[in-house]
Amino acid sequence: MALLLAAGVTGAGATAAQAAATARTDTARTDTALAGPAQAGDILAQLKAIPGMQVTEKTSTLPGYRWFWLNYRQPVDHRDPKGKWFEQRIMLQHKSADRPMVLYTSGYNTPETMFTSEPTSLIDGNQISVEYRYFTPSRPEPADWTKDTIWQAATDEHRLIGALKKIYKARWISTGASKGGMTAVYHKRFYPHDVDGSVVYVAPNDVDNKDDRAYDRFFRTVGTDPQCRAHVKALAREFLKRRPAMLSRFKDAAAKNGWTFDILRTPDRAFENSVMDYEWAFWQYSLQSDCPALPAVDASDDTLYGSLDAISGLSFYTDQGLAPYIPYFYQAGTQLGWPSPQFTNLRPLLRYESSYQPRTYVPSDIPVRFDGGKAMRDIDGWVRDHGSRLLFVYGGNDPWGSEPFRLGKGSRDSAVLTAPGMNHSGRLIAKLSDEDRVDAIADLQRWANVTPGARALTTPPADDVLQLQRPPL
Repeated sequence: MALLLAAGVTGAGATAAQAAATARTDTARTDTALAGPAQAGDILAQLKAIPGMQVTEKTSTLPGYRWFWLNYRQPVDHRDPKGKWFEQRIMLQHKSADRPMVLYTSGYNTPETMFTSEPTSLIDGNQISVEYRYFTPSRPEPADWTKDTIWQAATDEHRLIGALKKIYKARWISTGASKGGMTAVYHKRFYPHDVDGSVVYVAPNDVDNKDDRAYDRFFRTVGTDPQCRAHVKALAREFLKRRPAMLSRFKDAAAKNGWTFDILRTPDRAFENSVMDYEWAFWQYSLQSDCPALPAVDASDDTLYGSLDAISGLSFYTDQGLAPYIPYFYQAGTQLGWPSPQFTNLRPLLRYESSYQPRTYVPSDIPVRFDGGKAMRDIDGWVRDHGSRLLFVYGGNDPWGSEPFRLGKGSRDSAVLTAPGMNHSGRLIAKLSDEDRVDAIADLQRWANVTPGARALTTPPADDVLQLQRPPL
């Protein structure tokens, strides 16, 4: 899961959020098109007039917005537009055609629920949430995995923006967190004039995939409490010391839930990958203030197993947990790169340390060949030499911030800011220092061409369900 960046994950802690999301989704799915025959000039009619666009209006759960589920025909290969096509899923929250538009990229599936990203709330804008290609149902069948690339995905967004700008002619802002933030950067690199600014949360920048010393430095120094750091490490080691007891409980859970292990081959390998995730996942999803709630190292087997499941999400490394994220692991193994921290505190108890890499999580019948860092060096060079109107925001205690994007001499009207003590969150502007927060909001509102100070930074009415589905402590 640590290799996955942030996304909806399985595990005991996610149950409540998943149930709430499912209830909202089931309600929405019972809807029909609510507006009846579309009136000329109505947004529903305008959307339906876009070639290749299918539109269904759903019941809105956010005051002031209409909610549309869109399916847009995209070429599988944008270099061959006469070839095969697939339907890409998009969620549109429409406020007014004369308001700015926020392009939210999750980098994974798009949430089947209404929510407002932090930039959307700050500029009182419309919002589209775009599902990343090859995540179901936005997947060509049969899947040609060589087309799951950052350029192809950026061109999906470029075509969609071109179609929607005929309706939404005000300013456009792109945003996303984690892989979604990376997606926003890659789109802006290939199509820098599509949007007027980008707010990029907690996005790693793995320029040199072979050099991961930054992650090891992070785990040696994260936070301000050495005892907390040591305790998290000790718990991870204790799970391995109690491998038979932990594995017995994991196998029982697998039998009860019908989990299988064809991809990782054995429950033991899946268990160990979850243990290697534990320290990373704690700092990614929790705060240092959560440390006192962790169990003691000498706690019962049941208590320790519960902590491992709540923080690492043991079901993630089952076939059922990995299957939805194969498109991401394929990209990590071919273009994005991946972290390889040194698990010195877990040796010699580890048996499968070398399995902690994307190739392990992609079925063996899908070829995976890393490009040697070519794609990421290109992105990094563009940000440093040509990037403009880019706001990067990181959490100070987030392991994914160990290798951040950095600006260069050619960067313009851009900033890299850090929210002290925060984790891997997509709502960090509110957590910045007073000076940084004021500057960040001013930049965003200027890029969006909205009146400065027009919107106070308040708690938004709804949040991204992918963020809600993390395993809590």
